[in-house]
Amino acid sequence: MPSTPIPTLPTVPEAFRQRLEAQLDAGGRRLLGLVGPPGAGKSTLAAALLQSLGPRAQIVPMDGFHLANVELQRRGLTHCKGAPETFDSAGYVALLRRLRQQRTGEVVYAPEFRRELEEPVAGAIGVQAQTALVITEGNYLLLDTGHWANVAPLLDEVWYVQTDDRVRLQSLVQRHEQFGRSPDAARAWVQATDEPNARLIEATKARAHAIFRWDA
Repeated sequence: MPSTPIPTLPTVPEAFRQRLEAQLDAGGRRLLGLVGPPGAGKSTLAAALLQSLGPRAQIVPMDGFHLANVELQRRGLTHCKGAPETFDSAGYVALLRRLRQQRTGEVVYAPEFRRELEEPVAGAIGVQAQTALVITEGNYLLLDTGHWANVAPLLDEVWYVQTDDRVRLQSLVQRHEQFGRSPDAARAWVQATDEPNARLIEATKARAHAIFRWDA
């Protein structure tokens, strides 16, 4: 049986790689946030950084704090899954605090969102104490309301990730189709749910430490 091809990741631009290296040279645990609208390529950038840095880094996505579908149904939020109120933002803040204060020999476990299940899975990511850089990526790292307002102060830097809107929207539709929606349903979800969230996220861009542009 042929093996599944490994996706080719883009090379991290030298300026951003050096920016991270300078922080890591300072020693201690560093937390880097990658924020941007849905489909901007945050996960791709996180994976490319991990490939560049090797065992010094670990990815801990914000998406692991999606509320379970049963809770979304109970609260009447299924129609807007992915909006700020559909995450356990307090739990995410608590995890970031643990990662900042992690003790020698301690393993901190984080949840992971599984798209094939459309559910979070607890304890799926183990972060070792010796990991120098934790990369966390998600939509709402720079929001200044509710528990979200406590996220940015816990991060050493936040990079805003953006790409051409046409490419971003096409990527979003393809993602929704890949995980079971019809083309019409995928486009409808993007316009009704993803794009209102994107506008909210774009309004936080000025708070980022740096702007990472895929089309640069």
